[in-house]
Amino acid sequence: MSAAPATGLGNDVSDDAFLGGALRILQPRNGYRAGLDAVMLAAAVPGDQSRPLRVLDVGAGVGTAGLCLARRAPFAEVVLLEREPQLAALAAENIARNDLAGRVRVITGVVGTPAAELRAMGLVEESFGHVIANPPYHDSDSGTLPPDALKAGAHAMPDTELDDWARFMARMTAPGGVATIIHKADALARLLAVLDARFGALKVLPLHPRSGAPAHRVLVQGIKGSRGPLQILPGFVLHQEGNAFTPAAQDILRHGAPLAMTVS
Repeated sequence: MSAAPATGLGNDVSDDAFLGGALRILQPRNGYRAGLDAVMLAAAVPGDQSRPLRVLDVGAGVGTAGLCLARRAPFAEVVLLEREPQLAALAAENIARNDLAGRVRVITGVVGTPAAELRAMGLVEESFGHVIANPPYHDSDSGTLPPDALKAGAHAMPDTELDDWARFMARMTAPGGVATIIHKADALARLLAVLDARFGALKVLPLHPRSGAPAHRVLVQGIKGSRGPLQILPGFVLHQEGNAFTPAAQDILRHGAPLAMTVS
């Protein structure tokens, strides 16, 4: 493990393997920890493009989703946008240690930043072919927040801010571009409400922990400017009996296979 970056976390970080060890990620031991959701989000970005694709990872944390995409797709140029300087510093370290500095960069900034400030940071509105997000899942106005500030910020936000995230994703997505978001399954109604006014041809892919179990996550993907109808795709099952992943999940999580957001 390389020396811990200057994030204020000292050595309180772990060095975790993703994509079967093809990617090494530093992240806080006790704060928000990226895992399966980030990998599934990255896999939902189409992987068969023959030309460069510019991707923005909104609320990128330590960069797991964007870096998984960059490792899988050699055509992808990825920008990681993260508001917390400590996590952005870890993301920068993760870019360097995985030799992806040529195609991935991190910017410290917040959702909703005015256009002039975005341009000053090197971000241009409507310039990304794909925008992805794994926003905080919980409502910070209800329940008890974790005592760790980084973990609290990554896990919860006011319920009304989901609309802000959708608006920002639409601002950054090029006309005809795609946006993909992963969230709790019980947030689907809110997701459709905030995305429907900005993206069309919405596709919903339920993620089931096991066959026969209710979905616990959903991937929602839409096209900016499209008027195509909503589709509910056949659900994706993650685990077999016991804790073993299904072969399809293994291909994504261990080998970096893409996740088709289509009806097979």
